[in-house]
Order: sequence, then structure tokens, then C-alpha cells
Amino acid sequence: QVQLVESGGGLVQAGDSLRLSCAASGRTFTSYVMGWFRQAPGKEREFVSAIRWSGGDTLYAHSVKDRFTLFRDSAKNTVYLQMNSLKPEDTAVYYCAADRSAWGVRSEIRHYDFWGQGTQVTVSS
Repeated sequence: QVQLVESGGGLVQAGDSLRLSCAASGRTFTSYVMGWFRQAPGKEREFVSAIRWSGGDTLYAHSVKDRFTLFRDSAKNTVYLQMNSLKPEDTAVYYCAADRSAWGVRSEIRHYDFWGQGTQVTVSS
């Protein structure tokens, strides 16, 4: 079992930056893929970004590419989502997730086995 705890959400203005953190604990997860998803009110949960813990391969949704950066700190067992140039449409609850299958960096929700509780990000115009 892997426990994931997100933090770093908040209320910001358009153009501002935020850094979300996902602290992982539990069994060994160095072969896992760590992902971020988001869900806006009335919308389905969507993929944002993912990273292979070992190797650092990353994948980004088109809507956040060149604005968001995902990286990990192995010493702290933490994955960070650096979000720059935030837009009102980035407003959502952001969830950290872990894929234990070691198949590779994937964007489909069904591949992720463990989830955090979510952190709210609100971007005002």
C-alpha cells in the first residue's frame, strides 16, 4: 500500500505560480509512475502530468505543456508539480496518483492504483 498526501494548493491570480507537492510513503514505489490529475466542478477528472520515479520520464497534457513542470525529489519521497502562468481554467481539485504496474508513463486514469485526497487550486481572473 502507498499513501499519498498532496499539499500546496490555494487561491492565486491569473499569471501567478503555485507548486504542488505529493509526499509518498508506504511500500517501495521506486518502480512506480506518479501522476497528477485534476477535476473541475461538473467535469470529469483529467490527466495533467506523470513521471516515472526511476528515470524521470515525463508526460504532459497538451493544455499544461510548457507551463507546468513535474519533478521528483527521491530523498524526500516527494513529487512536485510546478505550475506557472496559471489560468482560470486551471481551477480544479488536483489529485496525486500512483501507477504500480511499471508499464510506463500513461495518462489513463484506470491505470492508477493509489490516490491522494486532493488539493484545491483556484485561479481568479
